[in-house]
Amino acid sequence: MNLDSTHQELENEEDELFEHYQIKVDKKQELLRIDKFLMDRLPNVTRNKVQKAIKDGFVKVNQETIKPNYKVHPEDDIVIALPEPPRDTEVKPEDIPLNIIHEDKDLLIVNKEAGMVVHPAHQNWTGTLVNALAYHFQNLPEMEGNEGRPGLVHRIDKDTSGLLVIAKNEQSMTALAKQFFDHSIERTYYALVWGEVEKDNGTIDANLGRSLKDRRVTDTFPGGEFGKRAVTHYEVIKRLRYVTLIKCNLETGRTHQIRAHMKYLGHPLFNDATYGGDRILKGTQFTKYKAFVDNCFKVLPRQALHAKSLGFIHPTTNKTVQFESELPSDFQQVIERWENYIQHH
Repeated sequence: MNLDSTHQELENEEDELFEHYQIKVDKKQELLRIDKFLMDRLPNVTRNKVQKAIKDGFVKVNQETIKPNYKVHPEDDIVIALPEPPRDTEVKPEDIPLNIIHEDKDLLIVNKEAGMVVHPAHQNWTGTLVNALAYHFQNLPEMEGNEGRPGLVHRIDKDTSGLLVIAKNEQSMTALAKQFFDHSIERTYYALVWGEVEKDNGTIDANLGRSLKDRRVTDTFPGGEFGKRAVTHYEVIKRLRYVTLIKCNLETGRTHQIRAHMKYLGHPLFNDATYGGDRILKGTQFTKYKAFVDNCFKVLPRQALHAKSLGFIHPTTNKTVQFESELPSDFQQVIERWENYIQHH
């Protein structure tokens, strides 16, 4: 039996809220109820926790959700998502303004500014989105085992701007978390990348995981030998000779997914210091051009990535809802500067 337990820490999206296991069942396995089977295989897990995960749809066998009375068969492929063990959970409410673009009794849609960390963690215990939520809203739900992160079902990186959905009650949290787990949430990002992206649209399907050299960085493992499957669909919106504005749809939500995938494609995000986009990667080193690019870096002092839209099934109305946001001014200004530059050179 192959038991692959992966903890995702630091800067993740929805994966970050869970502890994931993947089990390939032995060829000689006798038929056995799945909760009993998992109780024997998973460390420090109560039967209640296993049964709740099955009931809420966070256990899949051969990529299908199963019923609690399912019996495990030889060579089944089982994927389980469980809340991580508790961490330091006290969140200090802070009066930080939030840009809320939609609110109802079940959820909020927040347009996060670049530079704001989503939840308290190492080196960022205050000033986060979660500290702001704790001030503005009482009694937001928390995933079991994920205390200290009220309302959160996914996240975006500190220097990425854009839309996040926040759950206001338990029912919404479970329904939204299930949609993230099933990869059925529609998420569109705009990214400005270095170079001329060859195809007008395409799909990157390549495993992502922590770099074996630097844990803060995500690496692409196209052979599938490490990491987890990650799928990014992209489409060119505007070609600007030295850079390209693209739209990305995430099928999965891995750590730094777009940033790592675009680097793998040979087109790191503009001014993404972690993935090598904070230097001139296309064009000459002539003084005037270099000064122009440096100026753009100053206007947009972060990776050029914005979570532009979110679409999902509303937890109580069961209708599809769609939310859009404008590109922030730093991102918009840099696009306009590139447009102007290529017109005159």
